[in-house]
Amino acid sequence: MITQFILQALQDTLENVVNIVQDNQDEIIKEGSKWFNKITLKFLVRLLIDFISLFILIRGIYYPRYRNKTFFLSFVVFNLIIFLITYLLNKVDLSLGAAFGLFAVFGIMRYRSEDISIKNLTYLFIVIAIGLLSAIAKGSWEEVSFYDLIILVTVYILELRLVSKPESSKIIYYDNIEMLKPENKNDLLNDLKNRTGYNIKHIEIERIDFLRDSAVLRVFYEE
Repeated sequence: MITQFILQALQDTLENVVNIVQDNQDEIIKEGSKWFNKITLKFLVRLLIDFISLFILIRGIYYPRYRNKTFFLSFVVFNLIIFLITYLLNKVDLSLGAAFGLFAVFGIMRYRSEDISIKNLTYLFIVIAIGLLSAIAKGSWEEVSFYDLIILVTVYILELRLVSKPESSKIIYYDNIEMLKPENKNDLLNDLKNRTGYNIKHIEIERIDFLRDSAVLRVFYEE
């Protein structure tokens, strides 16, 4: 009985929705046309430039270097959100400071659910910057493309290891806090090098657990 009652209620609701749509069909089409006309060619061109720049950054620079698809979704979503919101803020002539404030909020965000390397945070910052520039930079589409190109070329050159040797970091759970004393710094460094095989340059202590005689270390090493 209850199931039949629910199904009947759903059927009645759908019929009412269909009737409303039919009765207001002309008005709905008219309003829909107005909304579609608000999507200007300028918006579409800038969105295309943004997506092309993002594709080059992720597939042409980031992925061949790190072979990591984990953050693809985050990069695309952050870029798109920043682009849409800042374009809207610029469209309605709100303060540009609000756009940069939003950019800063997203830029300093850190996911708490998992450890993210400085490199991935840097790329997150870059995709946000591309979205921001593509949305509100003044000038023609050639100028906007040139701004994005400057970022892409700079990142590409830096990733070629021409400027300095790249460093990466990893979180390590270490089982001997006695070695963390300042006087044992060299012994700790050698121990970690022997255990991991990495050319470790320096170490940061993230957390110490005296109950378990262990510590969480972040090690920085040359690739």
